[in-house]
Amino acid sequence: MTGYLYQCELALLELAQRSWDDVTVEVRMEVLDDIEFLREETVDPFELLQSKHRGDAGQLSETGKDFWRSVASWIDALTSLGRLSTGTMPLLRLVSTQVAVEGTFLHMLRPGTERRVDDALTRMEQVAKAAEPETTAKDRKRFTDLTPAQRYRLVAAIEINDGSPLMSDLDSSLARTLGIRPGEHARAILNEIKGWWYGVAVELLERKNPSRKRPSVSAQELQCRLEEVTDRFAGKNLPITESLRRLTTAEIAAYEDDLVVAQMRWVGLKDRTIATHLRDYHYARAQRSEWIRTFKITEEGLEAYERLLWDEWDHVFTKHTDDVEDDTPATDRKAIGKRVLDDTMDKVADKPARPGSVTEGWIGRGTMHSLAGRTDQAADAEDSVGWHPDYTDLCQNHHETRDQ
Repeated sequence: MTGYLYQCELALLELAQRSWDDVTVEVRMEVLDDIEFLREETVDPFELLQSKHRGDAGQLSETGKDFWRSVASWIDALTSLGRLSTGTMPLLRLVSTQVAVEGTFLHMLRPGTERRVDDALTRMEQVAKAAEPETTAKDRKRFTDLTPAQRYRLVAAIEINDGSPLMSDLDSSLARTLGIRPGEHARAILNEIKGWWYGVAVELLERKNPSRKRPSVSAQELQCRLEEVTDRFAGKNLPITESLRRLTTAEIAAYEDDLVVAQMRWVGLKDRTIATHLRDYHYARAQRSEWIRTFKITEEGLEAYERLLWDEWDHVFTKHTDDVEDDTPATDRKAIGKRVLDDTMDKVADKPARPGSVTEGWIGRGTMHSLAGRTDQAADAEDSVGWHPDYTDLCQNHHETRDQ
């Protein structure tokens, strides 16, 4: 179990290290290898990594399973990629908590000035052709069955990173790599990053549920999440890049058939008031898109903000509609809906998009309208938002009319 957790956290550490040089680098797990790294908009990985954790450390064996099973895995991956004989070879890294002893081919394949590929290949061929041990015989034969040229290409691409930190030491390495300085909130920040990462790891490893799986995670996304967390503890505000102005007649007209406008008309708002609300809606959408596009906030962070606003609306809606009965007049229902809208806007205007910070009021108001505009697309009634006491039925009719 420790080995699996080590693989997961090592992927995070490796991605954090790369984020200093190239934020477009992406990581994925358990596709062709334990951990793989890709560049933006590429299909094939430029690095395949085998993760090996041994709590007792000790020496990395020339005949052991850790190395030869890694070789067999790399042969499978390179065959799948069509790289055994031609093309650019990915880097093949074995990251192990054990130590490669001097004089072994494992030591010869460490990075640095003492790296000796030719000598390592000769020694590997000798070990691979030996009768013992039986536990790695099948994997060693996979290597000897390759052509001499393929064996050389394979060995030249292998890099041994021995003496890597144990699981118990990864936290300190990760904190340093992420730039989390010792202090009052250091442990909390690291725990939040790791908690987020384990959720991401589940999505990376998901194979059956299309709605939950994700192909990869970029270093830029990690950096964005780190900034979200650290800024929250520091109370740092999200940047406001949009400048509000009155919408033009054409801009207002473009929303005329949208649900967000229908929701306002159902509670009796007039055109001038609708235009004011649409201004918040229009610019809040643009600002949220800019935050996502420039990695100022993650989609998960934005969804958390929307859930916070939804909760405020839910309290207001429940309070005002609790006394609505089947025989409540239409005019009263409309008036109640307007109170729901007005009170919700007052409530959400003070809710920051990042805890501990300050957010312009129009962000909350406009985001609330976005939720109301998505009501007919909500997964179920519990995710929906509206002003009129009968908004769910009205939204359904609106949806059917629009389809027709």
